Amino acid sequence: MDQFFLKLSIMLVPALMAITCHEVSHGYIADKLGDNTARHLGRLTLNPLKHLDIFGTLMIFIVGIGWAKPVPVNYNNLRRPKSDMMWVAAAGPITNFILATLSAFAMRALVAATEGVPEGTALASFVDPITLMLAFSVYINLLLGIFNLIPMPPLDGGRVAVGLLPHAPSMALARLEPFGMILIIVLVFFTDVFSYVISPALGFAVHLLAGPQSNLVFGVTRLMLK
Repeated sequence: MDQFFLKLSIMLVPALMAITCHEVSHGYIADKLGDNTARHLGRLTLNPLKHLDIFGTLMIFIVGIGWAKPVPVNYNNLRRPKSDMMWVAAAGPITNFILATLSAFAMRALVAATEGVPEGTALASFVDPITLMLAFSVYINLLLGIFNLIPMPPLDGGRVAVGLLPHAPSMALARLEPFGMILIIVLVFFTDVFSYVISPALGFAVHLLAGPQSNLVFGVTRLMLK
């Protein structure tokens, strides 16, 4: 039980912030581009309770990746629906990459500032949990950002691809959206896309941002998810 609450204390805030900011960014950009659906429904808020999907949140603690309730966007309200929807979709992963970068810089700064501080001191007891939370924040934000770039609707990468492709292939890809989650589940659990695509990209991104603290990021994540 103590181990469960340790994991909860380290993972909960970074995970909720990652998925909440991801969804709010979709609604915020949609609002700026002409669709105020999310604003009218009270979804342009950082209050995670407004975005919480219970099953999606539990999956973070089980498999290391989860989701929130999608922020509603009315495609027809956008000023230039096809191109604007591309920017609305891209906002989510971009936000996760920004959060991962800020978390990595803060983590590296804390580690450098507290180097040599003895374990068990008041300072170490205060800083260590924050460092672990920042390390997990690097991981979860990079994972959410990279995973959502898979070019399959309803993932953000699929909607970006729909906006970039010429009309015929764009419409063909858009028609896959009702079956997209089934295809994604098959792709993730029955192929090697995670091992050969997502994991290498995640590893590269962690090393790029965390530098010498990459082992801390991976160590915390393994501890939290085992």
